[in-house]
Amino acid sequence: MRKNVVVIGGGIIGLSSAYYLQKAGHQVTVLDKSDFMDNCSYGNCGYVCPSHFIPLATPGIVRQGLKWMMNSQSPFYVQPRLSRSLIDWGMKFMKSATPAHVERSAIPLKDIAILSQYEYEHTWLPLPDFDFAYQHKGLLEIFQTEAAAEHAHHTVEKGHELGLDVDLLDQKALQEKEPHTRINGLGAIFFKCDGHLYPDKLMRGLISLLRSSGVELLPHEEVTGFEKGGGAVKRLITAKHTFEADTVVVATGSWSREMAALLDTNLPLVPGRGYSVTLEDSPYRLNYPAILVEGRAAITPMDGNKIRFGGTMEITSTNTPPRYARVQGILNAVKRFFPEFDVPMPPREKIWYGYRPCSADGLPYIGRIKKFNNVVVATGHSMLGLSLGAGTGKLVSELVDERPSSIDLTPFAVERFS
Repeated sequence: MRKNVVVIGGGIIGLSSAYYLQKAGHQVTVLDKSDFMDNCSYGNCGYVCPSHFIPLATPGIVRQGLKWMMNSQSPFYVQPRLSRSLIDWGMKFMKSATPAHVERSAIPLKDIAILSQYEYEHTWLPLPDFDFAYQHKGLLEIFQTEAAAEHAHHTVEKGHELGLDVDLLDQKALQEKEPHTRINGLGAIFFKCDGHLYPDKLMRGLISLLRSSGVELLPHEEVTGFEKGGGAVKRLITAKHTFEADTVVVATGSWSREMAALLDTNLPLVPGRGYSVTLEDSPYRLNYPAILVEGRAAITPMDGNKIRFGGTMEITSTNTPPRYARVQGILNAVKRFFPEFDVPMPPREKIWYGYRPCSADGLPYIGRIKKFNNVVVATGHSMLGLSLGAGTGKLVSELVDERPSSIDLTPFAVERFS
C-alpha cells in the first residue's frame, strides 16, 4: 500500500531511507533542519567497512578517556558538564563496555555492514549518472607497538571466524603496499573486505537522484512538535508548516535524543564531534585508506588526487565551540606514521567538523518505538553512519512495509535500554 512517509533528517541515513522508500512505491518527503549540505555525512573518511565489527563501547575506553582529559590534542575526550542526559548515557556506556558486549556485537555489526556494502556495490553503483568514486581495494590498520600487534593478531582471528577476508602483514609486506612513501609501522591488518568512497560525491549525487525520482527535499524545516492520537503520529509541526504523514522516519543523527523526547521516548545518545582535513590536490600518494592505531586517526585517498585526514571522538554538546588543537593532534599522528607527509595546520575555514550520533553501547538504533505504531527510528551509528547508510535505508523500508528484515534487528532495538 502506498504511504505518505515523512523522513526527518537529511544525512546519509535519512536520504538512503528516502531512496528505498521511494523505490518501494511510497510518496516521500524529507525535512532537514539545515540545507542538506552541512551534516556529518560529508566530512568523514568514506569507509565502507565490514572490518569495523568492534563497537565504540569497549573495555578500557573509559579509563583511557580519563587519562586524555587534560590533553588538548587527545583523540578521545568527554567534556565535563552537568547534564542529566550525558550522565544517563555515560552510566549506560560504562555498563556496556565489557568483553561480553564486544563479543555479542561482532555478528550484528558485521551483518549490517555486509548488507550495506552489498547495496552500495550492487544497487547504487549500477545506477546511471551516480558516480561516488567507490573502490573496493581494502583498508590497512597500521600499528607501531607490540601491544597493538598482539591485539591485531586476535582481531584477525576474529575476522576469520566471522568469515571476513583479512590478513596480517609484517613490516615488509606493509611497506610493499605503499611503495610511494615510507611507513613507520611494525605491520598492519589488511582488511581486503573493505571499500571506500568520496562522501561529498555520494551525498550530492544522492540528493540529485532523489529529486529526479520525485522525492520532495525541504530544507530549513526543523520539526518542533507532533500531533498525536490513537497510538500514532498524525502530523509533524515546523516553524513554517504542518505535514501530514502515514509513517514518520526519525533519522536526525546527533539531535535524535531531543527528537525522540518529543515522541515520549528516551534515547540514550550523545554527539561525538570529529574533525577532518582534505588535501584537494595532494602532493602525496597512497594506494589504500588506513587507520593509524596508536594515533587514533584515519587517512583516505579519495577521488583521484585527494587525501583526507580525520579522527577524534569528542563527546560534547552541539553548542560547544570547536577545539582546533585536536586537528593538530590528527596531523601529528599522520606524521608519526608517514614521516614524509608534511601537512601544515590549515586555516580554520579549511577544517571540517561534524557530530556523530553515539549510542550508549556503540550499536545503532533501528526499529519502531512502542508508543506510536507509525514511527521508525534510524540513528546512533557513531562513526559508521556512511558505512552502514545503504543497508540502514533498506532496513527502514522493510520496517515501513512490515516485510521480513534482511538481518536480525533485535540487537538494534530502539528501546533496548528501557
